[in-house]
Amino acid sequence: MTPTRSPDIELLRRGELADPHSLLGKHHTPEGIAVRAWRPDAESVNCVSNGHLVGKLERIDPAGLFEATLDSDPGFYQLEVSYGDSNTFILEDPYSFPPTLGELDLHLIQEGRHRRLHHKLGAHLQEVEGIVGTSFAVWAPGARSVRVVGDFNGWDGRLHPMRSMGSSGVWELFLPVAADGAHYKFELLTEDRSLILKADPFAFRTEIPPGTSSIVFESHHDFSDAEWMSQRRSFDVYSSPLSVYEVHLGSWRRTPDGGTLTYKDMAPLLASYCAEMGFTHVELLPVAEHPFGGSWGYQVGNYFAPTARYGSPDEFRFLVDTLHQEGIGVIVDWVPAHFPRDAWALARFDGSALYEHLDPRQGEHPDWGTLIFNYGRNEVRNFLISNALQWIEDFHIDGLRVDAVASMLYLDYSRKEGEWLPNRYGGRENLEAIEFIKELNTVVHGEHPGVMMIAEESTAWPGVSRPVHLGGLGFGLKWNLGWMHDTLSYFTKEPIHRRYHHGELTFSLIYAFSENFVLPLSHDEVVHGKGSLLNKMPGDRWQQLANLRSLYAFMWAHPGKQLLFMGSEIAQPTEWSHDKSIDWHLLDHPEHRAIQRMVKDLNRAYKDIPALWERDSTDEGFEWIDANDADNNVLSFFRAGNSAKSLVCICNLSPTIREGFRIGLPRAASFTEVLNTDSEAYGGTNVGNMGAVVAEARPWHGLDHSATLTLPPLGVLWLYG
Repeated sequence: MTPTRSPDIELLRRGELADPHSLLGKHHTPEGIAVRAWRPDAESVNCVSNGHLVGKLERIDPAGLFEATLDSDPGFYQLEVSYGDSNTFILEDPYSFPPTLGELDLHLIQEGRHRRLHHKLGAHLQEVEGIVGTSFAVWAPGARSVRVVGDFNGWDGRLHPMRSMGSSGVWELFLPVAADGAHYKFELLTEDRSLILKADPFAFRTEIPPGTSSIVFESHHDFSDAEWMSQRRSFDVYSSPLSVYEVHLGSWRRTPDGGTLTYKDMAPLLASYCAEMGFTHVELLPVAEHPFGGSWGYQVGNYFAPTARYGSPDEFRFLVDTLHQEGIGVIVDWVPAHFPRDAWALARFDGSALYEHLDPRQGEHPDWGTLIFNYGRNEVRNFLISNALQWIEDFHIDGLRVDAVASMLYLDYSRKEGEWLPNRYGGRENLEAIEFIKELNTVVHGEHPGVMMIAEESTAWPGVSRPVHLGGLGFGLKWNLGWMHDTLSYFTKEPIHRRYHHGELTFSLIYAFSENFVLPLSHDEVVHGKGSLLNKMPGDRWQQLANLRSLYAFMWAHPGKQLLFMGSEIAQPTEWSHDKSIDWHLLDHPEHRAIQRMVKDLNRAYKDIPALWERDSTDEGFEWIDANDADNNVLSFFRAGNSAKSLVCICNLSPTIREGFRIGLPRAASFTEVLNTDSEAYGGTNVGNMGAVVAEARPWHGLDHSATLTLPPLGVLWLYG
């Protein structure tokens, strides 16, 4: 019997039927129970219930539509599909199952308020009406039709058209045939009837690049970091030590033959190394899947999947879990500012500008040749916020460092006159991006106390790290790129010229408490011909090492948290390459071991001295002793915590030993020399003060007490008392 809805058959044949379930599957008709199956290329299809044949389906359309009318309802049934030559399969009919998304889900998706969007869109293993399979759902409002293709259907786009869920723009299908580990994509018929093949924007696992397929995945990792996660809720970054080791996973360590380590191989090595070195956190360059390794992860193809280069998503969970059990927090770089143009990914996802702006003056990034998210679209904001929550909740990530925030805030970022569109008030601020950032930070901080949101923001935008309710953007911390530029500019100068650049070291204290800062010496400073930190330093090799030691000691004592890129802790002389390991063999040489030892001691002293972090976010914790001794290349200050003890930092950034040098001290006490960068243990000349100085009641530098010191050449002293 031919169904009466013949227009639907034509649409099905053309691959344009938006509601295949209305035609296919089991339906009550006046003649009886109609069972219709869509199996192109099949020779015959039978309806089977409880192992018994209940009806032979007749081919009613040569393209592959079969139908049988049964006298009674078979209940649960299967399809026996034969392709001849004994190729017969027993299959559950995907068009016999109800939708896996409810009305509330669809309503929240449209409004952009479905915080756990990744729980509904994408591919999810689940049981529907007693049958285990995978529910697929994808947002593609501009598509004429969407199909699921994969290794479970021979990548044949004709076989599994999806159901449109109305005005939500979501397409859905439950496929019993798709199991854990199945490779898949979505095949979309665009408005102009072009066929495009896309990876799942919500894929939890992907192929190893250059493969681009999505993979059905369900996590089976049981975290063992309950104690860490419980303590995290009460973590106050403003009054706690934070010393971050920045890591690119593919080049931190490699196998003897130059291959990359897996997440699982890396986990115990990285955790024990960070613990030994005294870092409190690691920050990973973006680990979301990315097509081009040379982007270091900053051009993301799959936001919800850790890169498969180093193993499975559960092996990444193992890495995070292992770090937590060693007492090391995990921050990941997160990139909501732009995405690449790869044809299989987000770009023009359903044939239209879906995730990006249509107008290139708003939707294309001139610096990186990438596309910019349309932050004014509910579903796009929802996509990104859901992704942020996924990293925090599903992977136990302790902080997100948001990349390229400045490029999000300004409509004219890196654009010339005429290349950008002003906002509705005629200004250059990206109002939609600003609202997205505020919403993101409000949601994360509201739902996950103790999780850090860190902005890489390179301009003087006010209130980046101030709460939203106080008029800020709501980040907890901001990278202090001004400090980084000024400090490196000073240290690269020959000491004889530094007196003319003294203000580059002191200027940061004018604004040091306007934001909650991280002081970054990151990967960006040791690539693209900039050289390593060591080779930025002037002078012979001894002077270079001495300058590097002084840079680190000044940085650790300066207000703000600190971040150091991998390899810098061993004074790597060559700039970073993502294609090879850090030069760990350098530790065979005493001068490199000495720098590593000093970084370890800096972290130990930093954590042991509350004055360095208890009042880190207020100017009550800092006071200059002498900021103006440019002629001697000397500056001095002290840090105060909640106790009477203070940490005094004196920097002599000239190669001259200064004996009998009087320094004001904050109180009457014996001050222990807890750090001397010129110590023989660090490769220095051992010029110092015999381990301690006693303050005498002699006013100096505006303080009531002082002491006479010997300042080592190109050296920094820390006195604590």
